[in-house]
Amino acid sequence: MTINHTNHTPGGTNFTKLILEAFRLNGALIAAGDQLVDDLGLTSARWQVLGALCESPATVAEIARRMGLTRQNVQRIADCLATGGFVTTSANPAHRRAKLYSLTPHGTTVMEEVNHRQAEWANRIADGIGPTQLTEAVSLMTVLTERLGHDLPRRK
Repeated sequence: MTINHTNHTPGGTNFTKLILEAFRLNGALIAAGDQLVDDLGLTSARWQVLGALCESPATVAEIARRMGLTRQNVQRIADCLATGGFVTTSANPAHRRAKLYSLTPHGTTVMEEVNHRQAEWANRIADGIGPTQLTEAVSLMTVLTERLGHDLPRRK
């Protein structure tokens, strides 16, 4: 079965191609991330949540907003990280029911190793790609993320 895409403008066609490539890139990043941190007891999803806590403690809702994830998924991951000794919870003076999550000393040590591995890996992947190309890609992704946040698909 062939699906007709005749309603796309040239820009819409190219954006659709970019979406499909972004899906493939996301899958490749998750697989590579899982492999990079597996022996540390992490997955890409756990790494993502831990990374959100590197600068300061945060609630599940704050982590979800920062990382573009659902609160429920972050809660599940945060609970696993707490059980694994990577994070701890404390009372939140700003909100009685929303606990603050922060890295434990073990979580900090693991994230230092993760950051070291990620830097070496990123350097290998970026080798031979011009800095302007990467800067332009980041800029485009930022613009698209902002547009997507403001323009939800219209339903007929």
